[in-house]
Amino acid sequence: MVHRLHFRAMGTEMLVCVDNGSEKSPAELADVPGWFEEWEQILSRFRIDSELTLLNRTGNQPVPVSETLWQIFQSAVLAEKATGGLVTPTIAGAVLESGYDRDFNLLAGQILNPATHKPSVVRTLDAVTWDDATRSICLPQDVQLDFGGIAKGWAAEQVIHRLKHLGSALMNCGGDIAMSGPLLDGSPWEIGIHKPFDRSGGYIGTMYFEQRCGVATSATDRRRWVQGGMLRHHIIDPGTGLPAESDVVSATVVAPTAVDAEVAAKSVLILGSVDGLVWLEAHPNLACLAILENSQIVYSQRIKEYL
Repeated sequence: MVHRLHFRAMGTEMLVCVDNGSEKSPAELADVPGWFEEWEQILSRFRIDSELTLLNRTGNQPVPVSETLWQIFQSAVLAEKATGGLVTPTIAGAVLESGYDRDFNLLAGQILNPATHKPSVVRTLDAVTWDDATRSICLPQDVQLDFGGIAKGWAAEQVIHRLKHLGSALMNCGGDIAMSGPLLDGSPWEIGIHKPFDRSGGYIGTMYFEQRCGVATSATDRRRWVQGGMLRHHIIDPGTGLPAESDVVSATVVAPTAVDAEVAAKSVLILGSVDGLVWLEAHPNLACLAILENSQIVYSQRIKEYL
């Protein structure tokens, strides 16, 4: 039997599912929200006393960090290398300048004043130094980190690792999904693909998964606001320091892990449908479905295995 727990964390809706072959829900399921509370206290840029906030305020000197922050930082380093800088945690300053300076629940529906200065040049991690031996990070004075979706993908993977001994597990962190394998009877997990701009829960289709993998959707239709008369969203193009201008409104990617899927989905959205699909097809372990602003749907070669 599949047991489910809905809760809210990291500014989004969470769903954890466990198929343990029993009518009794496993006790560990109730522990999951507490894990996220611990991770948010480390990773949230909206908490003034989080470990990440304190790191971002300490420029030009090495700061020893926790194992959790270190793991996610290393994932972000790999993401920047894999995407040629398209996905980088050094976008925090640009995110703030675009108006995303508070929890989105407080931002939604707000009309913001224009930015008071030109968008910052997004520096890469080449500007940051770190030391494996002391597990420390040194940020320049003008660089702050924002782990965003990578943190959600990492968290999804952590939950699956902790719960997989119970049977079959799935963790959905606001669209970043990890699953341990098929349901106990061998049937697949079913995941719906949301229809952009549809708040009623409409889907354009369903994907089916019988293996250990990750799925992530990067989209610009839900987290949008107006700043100085300009429509903004939370996906920053490091090349401009502004919200990405792309014909892709939603990209859903299947990958070996939720972190891999998150990084690839964001890359496709920033690059656009043509360059994004070319980039993705060069990685044979990835599959993608992208929905464009004109409602057209484009598919990578491998995605039809899951539809």
